[in-house]
Amino acid sequence: MPGENLTRIEAQERRAVVDTRSYEVSLDLTKGAEIFGSRSVVRFAATPGAATFIDLIAREVREITLNGRELDPALVFADSRIQLDDLEAENELVVDADCLYTNTGEGLHRFVDPVDGEVYLYSQFEVPDSRRMFAVFEQPDLKATFQFTVTAPTSWKVVSNSPTPEPITHDDARQATWGFAPTQRISSYITALIAGPYEETRSELTSSDGRVIPLGVFARRSLWQDVDADYIFEKTRQGFAYYEDKFGYPYPFEKYDQLFVPEFNAGAMENAGAVTFTETYVFRSKVTDAVKERRVVTILHELAHMWFGDLVTMKWWNDLWLNESFAEWASTIATAEATEWTEAWTTFNAMEKTWAYRQDQLPSTHPVVAEISDLQDVQVNFDGITYAKGGSVLKQLAAWVGIDAFFSGVGAYFAKHRFANTELSDLLVELERTSGRDLSGWSRKWLETAGVNTLSPVIDEAGDGTISRFAITQTAPADYPTIRPHRLGVGFYELAAGTLRRTHHIELDVDGDLTEVPQLKGVRRPDLVLLNDDDLAYAKIRLDDRSLATAIDHLADIADPLARSLVWGAAWDQTRDAESAASDYVDLVLRNIGRETESTTIRTTLAQLQLAANAYVTPETRESTRARVADGLWRLARSADAGGDAQLQFTTAFASAASTPEQWEIVRQLRDGEVVLDGLTIDTDLSWQLLVSLAAGGVADDAQIDAALEADNTAKGGEFAAQARAALPTAEAKAAAWSSLIDRDTLPNTVVRAASAGFVHPASRPLLDAYVEKYFEMLLPIWEARSFTIAEYLCQLLYPAPLADARLLEATRSWLGANPEAPAALRRIVLESLAGVERALAAQARDAE
Repeated sequence: MPGENLTRIEAQERRAVVDTRSYEVSLDLTKGAEIFGSRSVVRFAATPGAATFIDLIAREVREITLNGRELDPALVFADSRIQLDDLEAENELVVDADCLYTNTGEGLHRFVDPVDGEVYLYSQFEVPDSRRMFAVFEQPDLKATFQFTVTAPTSWKVVSNSPTPEPITHDDARQATWGFAPTQRISSYITALIAGPYEETRSELTSSDGRVIPLGVFARRSLWQDVDADYIFEKTRQGFAYYEDKFGYPYPFEKYDQLFVPEFNAGAMENAGAVTFTETYVFRSKVTDAVKERRVVTILHELAHMWFGDLVTMKWWNDLWLNESFAEWASTIATAEATEWTEAWTTFNAMEKTWAYRQDQLPSTHPVVAEISDLQDVQVNFDGITYAKGGSVLKQLAAWVGIDAFFSGVGAYFAKHRFANTELSDLLVELERTSGRDLSGWSRKWLETAGVNTLSPVIDEAGDGTISRFAITQTAPADYPTIRPHRLGVGFYELAAGTLRRTHHIELDVDGDLTEVPQLKGVRRPDLVLLNDDDLAYAKIRLDDRSLATAIDHLADIADPLARSLVWGAAWDQTRDAESAASDYVDLVLRNIGRETESTTIRTTLAQLQLAANAYVTPETRESTRARVADGLWRLARSADAGGDAQLQFTTAFASAASTPEQWEIVRQLRDGEVVLDGLTIDTDLSWQLLVSLAAGGVADDAQIDAALEADNTAKGGEFAAQARAALPTAEAKAAAWSSLIDRDTLPNTVVRAASAGFVHPASRPLLDAYVEKYFEMLLPIWEARSFTIAEYLCQLLYPAPLADARLLEATRSWLGANPEAPAALRRIVLESLAGVERALAAQARDAE
């Protein structure tokens, strides 16, 4: 709805006349399955005589009273806004309404557990969705105190930002009321309500200022046996100690609860003192080390937000990047230095930087400090620039100013701006003071321009095998020609006794199109030269011919896991950029991945391997390459260490890649126990993954999916079942899946995601031709009719990318040409999909050579 948007200019105008004081929000969660009661008392100062509006999305508004004057809802409430005229210096607004639960993960989400029928609620408000629960000035720089009073069934737990009080039980003993104390001054998007028959366990820690901070871990009853709360508390304590020491500022809130909630759209959300996490992080089956490590990083990411984002908050969403980037950087360094996951920077390179480089080469790329003109802009800017490139840039900045100066500046920033709102310049001022560096030029080149640079070595060799000249060239894409300063390392690696080890290393500043490195003159030329050694810089790197040949033959022999990750990344960049053949990348991976030790490197590389096989090799060899990849992955699974991480990853990748009757027969035998890998347990989730593969191959049918769902009638089982049904390779199954997603609006968010993934399974390629026109026909109606999250899922995930052919290319360009006035966020999704096809066709042409 147009009225659900908010522009930056509107927010600035409202902030100029309004200063919020407090909210008292009373919620009645006993009114049935569709609605809940919401009564808001909002106190705020204003310019006398001014007019403004407050935000609310509600089914019905019963009462609006401003300073004792009753306002007619029919006259003043429309398009999610309540018009407020003739304001006084101090104002009190009362709004009584019925609001709607959602099943989209936006606002107040309602979930019914299929295991036991219990109801669970949780809020998710970032970016603009606290207005789905109460009347609110929905912008981050209108901070206030929030006091929640909640009526709910007596058997429920109720959690918010303030410590949970003792409930007052009603006369019938079936309902109770929880009256929470007011919060500190915070932004509305980090307020929270979580309610339902959650199980909990409690602990505590002592903050650096001597306060005892209560800790809680929560999850729903049917998952509780799988919650490893002791480990979660341990990582939380390690994060608290690290951040309080490095920031020099104690934890700013009264308690710290961590709640694992169903059908969550993201990894987690940094509600002040009440962090919500996806239930994916409750491990009911064996997961990879990559997922285990990611959970730790996520725990520490959200904890970092308690300072950066919650204590000190951006004025407007153009600084969203700083909020998320800081948490990405801080959680990675904390994971590496305060937990057992000491190779977290390798994980950051393999996962986050890969994401950033991909995002930064799309037509939708933007400066780290994006121009956010309205809420629609910010909703699509939760991307690889906001998180991963921003985190990479902060890592470079910390190296450039020095880590001690960086932390000292951050601590001063927290102390100066606590419980207030800031802009980027407020942080840079503190970093300049502690480091003595002028950051204006750095900020301009790194934060205000888009695109990624490419660094390449220039090496001349003397007759005696030493280097007579070493230089580094820097190039930039034509669309974004900025040449930037980089702080980076150069590593020399020699092959000895079957291992490539670093024998020489320097660190330097690189700037301009060409940087001479005279300190390397006279050094013996090594087997491999690695630019950006230690991964300080944000840039794509190229290998010289000798180093590339060494990498192809000996990538697995590189001793340092971060160096290996950098080489893996360089090889993939060259493949994506159509500078080397996708078939060669397939060979490189199958020859070397079996000896990789880092779980996230394996996970990322296997995903890239499958993209190369499915979309980047020439169509003439695609099917044979897919079969070769699956055969290679099965060999790797059989030869991997029994019960190890790699064994699980290779097995699931094999199932996903299977493309021949013989391979699907192995998948069936594995699932049925006729083929056994020593140490591999076919647990619930792995059994489902194998079944999805069988469904995609036409080897399993609806009856087998029904039987699996009956055996695992859980929310996760329902998601897997939806994915498997949508993957069935028949016209009837595809039509049914399409109808369930497009013709009806009843599926919850996680099932929409799962079914969409099954629909476009690579094995379904021949059936997707029939959906090219249907896809483009549904875009505008779906965008207009569904919530932002659901519309985004459908428009992104149902794009028939596995086709990767000229017809899809032309159909995509045609839609863009015919719809220049389509919403910018929707056009961005289609433009990014088009870029994927263009890149695939270029890679196919290179592979054909």
